Amino acid sequence: MIILGIDPGYAIVGFGAVDYKGSRFNLIEYGAVTTEAGENFEQRLKKVYDGVSEVIDRIKPESLAIEKLFFTTNQKTAIDVAQARGVTVLAAIQRGIPVFEYTPLQVKQSIVGYGKAEKRQVMEMVKVILHLEKIPRPDDAADAVALAICHAHCAGSLLGKNIKLK
Repeated sequence: MIILGIDPGYAIVGFGAVDYKGSRFNLIEYGAVTTEAGENFEQRLKKVYDGVSEVIDRIKPESLAIEKLFFTTNQKTAIDVAQARGVTVLAAIQRGIPVFEYTPLQVKQSIVGYGKAEKRQVMEMVKVILHLEKIPRPDDAADAVALAICHAHCAGSLLGKNIKLK
């Protein structure tokens, strides 16, 4: 099963793809779609959509795992990230790819075994699970790879069946 993980954003959209067979992972690719800070926001959304679409078309995932948004402070940032997340989900849905969402707590629990794990612990475990020499960079890409691994762990369970976006 080829899974594409996405860490949504409008400045940096991290992506990471894994192939999961049996209980084995193979890292396919990771990276980031980026936009420029001074650019018109609508153009940034278009670049996010186009960049994610290109990644999806190249990797051809069977499912997409994306972080569920949770913001407690800056509402403007939350709305902008939500819009970028929306165009990302749209790119997947238009291609018939099912989309699954996970909270940061679920990702940490799945990767480290502890829902309140530190970000560094998650990144180290991604490196270990995938037998990598170093942690994927940028951090957004490492987060996206963690989302893909999380989905692989959850996809066959009842949990995975309950979190698919309708």
